[in-house]
Amino acid sequence: MGSRRRDIPEINAGSMADIAFLLLVFFLVTTTMDIPTGLQVALPPISEEPPEDSKQKKREVLEVLVNAADQLLVEGSPLTIDRLQQKTIDHLTNEGKDPTLSTTSTAAIVSLKNDRGTSYDMYVQVYNELTAAYNRVRDDYAMQEYGKSYKDLDPQRDKDKIKEVKKKYPRKLSEAEPVSIGSE
Repeated sequence: MGSRRRDIPEINAGSMADIAFLLLVFFLVTTTMDIPTGLQVALPPISEEPPEDSKQKKREVLEVLVNAADQLLVEGSPLTIDRLQQKTIDHLTNEGKDPTLSTTSTAAIVSLKNDRGTSYDMYVQVYNELTAAYNRVRDDYAMQEYGKSYKDLDPQRDKDKIKEVKKKYPRKLSEAEPVSIGSE
């Protein structure tokens, strides 16, 4: 008996590259890329002029602080997030009535400062409330002066009206770089 060698059948791998290419194309087409989105904030234009005198009256600045424990402090006192918008509106529309708030709407500044440990969710909530306060005072002023809200003013036809509303209530929202404040 002779030793008979068995031939191992070969697998045809000619179409393997085509299949791999089709799978690669399929996964590239069907995969969605998660693009991180941030807050859309317009930065002020670069100015050659020196900054205003940093010794501004404390009265003009509404200090908003969010510490590492996500506690909201306004002017050093605890405040709930649902009352922040009204407190900001009071500051912007004070016009010198309350001696602890701003003297005029054009001089009013809102200063937002966060701790490095502040959660992003809390930061966004506070930022939204401050932005909503500016939007509301502008809407109220436009309604009083022009009979329609600020957001309903047409950017093409009502340029002067929009400019006047922005002049009356300029958005002066100052954000300081986050530091380690801790929870107080």
